[in-house]
Amino acid sequence: MTAAASAALEALTPQQLLGRPEVLADVRDAARYLRGATVLITGAGGSIGSELCRQVARLEPRRLILLGHGEGSLFTIAGEIATILPANRIRTVLADVADATRIRSVFAAERPTIVFHAAAHKHVTMCEENVCEAVRNNVLGTRVLAIAAAAASVAKFVMVSTDKAVNPTNVMGATKRLAETICQSAGANCATEFVAVRFGNVLGSRGSVVPIFAEQILRGGPLRITDRRMKRYFMTIPEAVSLILAAGTSARGGSVCVLDMGEPIAIEAIAERLCRALGREPHTEIPIVESGLRPGEKLYEELLTAEEGVAASTIDRVFVAPQRRLEFGSFETAMMRLFAAARRDDADGVVQIIGSLVPSFTPGAHWTPAPQLAIA
Repeated sequence: MTAAASAALEALTPQQLLGRPEVLADVRDAARYLRGATVLITGAGGSIGSELCRQVARLEPRRLILLGHGEGSLFTIAGEIATILPANRIRTVLADVADATRIRSVFAAERPTIVFHAAAHKHVTMCEENVCEAVRNNVLGTRVLAIAAAAASVAKFVMVSTDKAVNPTNVMGATKRLAETICQSAGANCATEFVAVRFGNVLGSRGSVVPIFAEQILRGGPLRITDRRMKRYFMTIPEAVSLILAAGTSARGGSVCVLDMGEPIAIEAIAERLCRALGREPHTEIPIVESGLRPGEKLYEELLTAEEGVAASTIDRVFVAPQRRLEFGSFETAMMRLFAAARRDDADGVVQIIGSLVPSFTPGAHWTPAPQLAIA
């Protein structure tokens, strides 16, 4: 994002884009489980991960371990956190979450008591073009971390998920659904409490629509949206992170926390609001044109499957959806086939196996049709 676009977005209020004020969850209960804890955050240099680092650091952990794969972003957030916590309470770890040997070593050395897993490949089109890497990072990486957390007797493991995991039509969403399933299964035979937190689009995160739209507006347009009918759930980065922290206090092991983001907003409405907020009139000064749905995209996202029921939690705007655990042996067998196909760079095979593990997954027409495989 250019400096001009960044400055323009920083001057905007959430009200101007969301049509509602920003609402931060009460994190006082989160402070009770984070104060004095050793907290590890994966994806620490990312949009969500870096804000998690900021908010956790202010809640006085004993140690904060920033784990990431990008040297530049990790260096930046570590420097910022050093203004909040003393240097001897911060550790930066360059690591790939799918590297089991490295992750085991980190957990053995640092002994975290709380883990926030925010590392993921999140861009739908990128994951459609790099299926095996999406599986390696999003699925294998989550499994590696979950096993390490259980072995190290971590108290709480909170994974950041997405509404795209519900009835997924793309590989990214399907891999996140598998990551949720790993968390649901991993806690069956250990003391670690595994929880997934599911929400929608985050305004201002890297590669999200708002920075892209801002760049197009500042260039004079046209502003390109995929489809005028498309709607998405939106929230700000601070809202998302405060709700992740709050959800960790009320969710039970193996459950998915669903965050209330209000009503979904039309992508075109976001585009029009951003135009006006930046002093330009949509459709006249800045043309808005449709580019069409890209592979894996759908018009409307969902927060829950038909089988999931939610119960209110003790935290405002947080709901808990209990999950059915899969039979672990059969699930593990299929997962090993999935990882083997990913190592062979067999994209079609990977998509086929994902379909057997996530029955609600509907891959796009660009994938070679294949018969469903049985899980066991």
